[in-house]
Amino acid sequence: MNHDKTLFFAGIDWGSASHQVCVTDQIGSTLGEKAFNHTGKGLCEMAQWLIELSRSTADDIAVAIEVPHGPVVETLLERGFRVHSINPKQLDRFRDRFSPSGAKDDRRDARVLADALRTDGRRFRRLKHQDSDIVILRELLCTREDLVAERTRLINRWRQLLWSYYPQFNELIGDTVRPWLVELWELVPTPAAARRIRPSTIHKLLKRYRIRRVSAEEVLKVLRSKEISLREVTVSSRVGHVGSIIERMKVAERQLGKTEGLMNDAIKACASRQSGCEGRAGDIEILLSIPGVGMVVLATLLTEAWDPLKKRDCDSLRCLGGTAPVTKQSGKTRYVTRRRAASRKLVDAIVHWAGIAVMHDPTSKAKYAALRKRGHGYYRALRSVGDRLLFVACKLLEKGELFDKNFKKTTDVIAA
Repeated sequence: MNHDKTLFFAGIDWGSASHQVCVTDQIGSTLGEKAFNHTGKGLCEMAQWLIELSRSTADDIAVAIEVPHGPVVETLLERGFRVHSINPKQLDRFRDRFSPSGAKDDRRDARVLADALRTDGRRFRRLKHQDSDIVILRELLCTREDLVAERTRLINRWRQLLWSYYPQFNELIGDTVRPWLVELWELVPTPAAARRIRPSTIHKLLKRYRIRRVSAEEVLKVLRSKEISLREVTVSSRVGHVGSIIERMKVAERQLGKTEGLMNDAIKACASRQSGCEGRAGDIEILLSIPGVGMVVLATLLTEAWDPLKKRDCDSLRCLGGTAPVTKQSGKTRYVTRRRAASRKLVDAIVHWAGIAVMHDPTSKAKYAALRKRGHGYYRALRSVGDRLLFVACKLLEKGELFDKNFKKTTDVIAA
């Protein structure tokens, strides 16, 4: 941050109901403090108050805040303020300058933010408006996560109810619930219905869904096994409850399919606008060429680490994704631990990315096997594989080239 162009520094301690603001000048003198309600009117008044108090323009005011997104940040960016964010853990260390005792309140935090930005602006991250495609994609990704969580909750509840009156049906479900299993339950919701249904009806269902791992006779053998002795009213009430859950599962499944379709459209739109120059592939095309990168992993990379990807900043990407270890050393004592100050979504996406790459990329598979042989745990090995994949991704983005699974073989032939 160029302090020569910054005349005033503001710190905002945001809250759910109100936001505390403190403004200082270049020498650290407090010009004013005020709290603003979290309403449209309150946020407009806050921006206007900052300009009137400083008797300057928005471009001359640098604002510090903990959260890098939200209505406060959007309002300030729209009006031209220079907004910066900082990790809450770093803010906690800066707070010790003002209060070694650990005392904390909203006014103090706003003052700490403003003064820390004044003296240590390089530790803050400058926020800018993101591309509209990335904003849309982030919201769609959040929607998908909510729908997946809702579907999982409903499936677990369905399993629990089946366990209470129809446990033999759970034997068919196994680890994953498929659409044909939902339709099968609608045909045979009770053990009594399983005894009456014809094998030909089950056979038509399995044929329509192209299920070959199990036959109609095997399905009926499981469903007609010894049942739990329950009163008829108990069974009928459970069937009604399960029917309600099935309807909600169908709605969640439809919305999930629609959301994933919109995600694909957003990615295609983003790829078309950010296509590479002549002779060079676009960033999205390059990322999709790497083994293990699918729609969800790509969407997470774009929404959670778009700035490091644009800058080809592998170190920042590794820190944000949790693959860069943390070394702690004092005197002769030295130990390395896992980085936990990272984006949880990006960490999960990289682990999933590495897991898929291990199955389809020979190099990733060999690295994973070597790490496991050295005694590394499952997730530790996948994080190391993911660390390598991040490095590969940054190098490919720098060169503007697609991933080539035969690159090492080609290099060996040329060298020979």
